[in-house]
Formats: sequence, C-alpha cells, structure tokens
Amino acid sequence: MTDTTQIPDSQPAKPVRIFLVVVDDSEELKVALRYACLRARKSGGKVALLSVMEKGEMQHWLAVENLIREEQRAEVEQKLQKLAREVNQITGTLPALYVREGNRTEEVLGLIAEEPSISILVLAAGTDPEGPGPLISYYTGRGLGRLRIPLTIVPGGLGDEELDAIT
Repeated sequence: MTDTTQIPDSQPAKPVRIFLVVVDDSEELKVALRYACLRARKSGGKVALLSVMEKGEMQHWLAVENLIREEQRAEVEQKLQKLAREVNQITGTLPALYVREGNRTEEVLGLIAEEPSISILVLAAGTDPEGPGPLISYYTGRGLGRLRIPLTIVPGGLGDEELDAIT
C-alpha cells in the first residue's frame, strides 16, 4: 500500500504591516505616533517615520542655502532619532527612518509608491478651528485617489488612555 499523504508546503511569510507616520512640528504628531506604535505592536507590524524638508527658495545664495539645509537636516535627523527611541520603547522594534526634501504631500506619495511594504498612512487631525491640517485636507480631498493604501485619521485630542483603549 502506498502512502499518499502530502506534506503541506510551508506557508509563505505573512507580510509585515508598516504604519507610516509623517513627522512635523504639530502637537498631534504625538497622537499619530502613539496610535501607530500601539497598532504595530498589537498586530506584529512596524512603524516608519518620514520627515520632509521643504525646498529652499534662495537659489541665488546657494552657499547660504546649502549651509541652512545641512543645519536643517541635522535637526531633522536628531528629531527622528528621538522619535525612534520612543517607537522602540513602545513596540520593541526600531522604525524605518526616511528624510526627503520637497513638497510634503508629493514626498509622502512618492515614498508610498517606492516602498510597497508601507501599508497604512497614519495622520492625526489638528484640534484647532482652522481645520484638520494640510495633509489630511489634501488626502481626504483631491489627493485621495492618489493613495494606494488606507489612510487612518486619529483625532488629535485623544489621550494615552483613549489611544490604548481603541488600539
């Protein structure tokens, strides 16, 4: 009698869900970052941080602009390292770090297009009466059709306990 039992092939590795957070100077960054970290930790995912430096407009003062750009990049890298430590404390993993120069909305789309492992864009809405913020306004309006991944918008006024409860 022949044995016809088949041994199943090993299952392909489950893709890691990567939560992209755009780093800026807003208060709501803390909320988006914590939400992304908690979701990544609970789903076995990772966090990616993107900081976009706006292009300078002093082309006729190229040497001065280059010096300013170097100083700005050093500040951005220092901020990303600080945020990376926070991500590591919450998730137990180090985030992917990206620094780009250009228009913020276009650079976010560019990174998402170049990095197929990025699976969710996490933004926190501003709490002031002027609106949710320029990225959310763009990606929920005319830029929505350009996103290839889901957009998660977290209310910017949530506290740590509330974030813990919803993740």
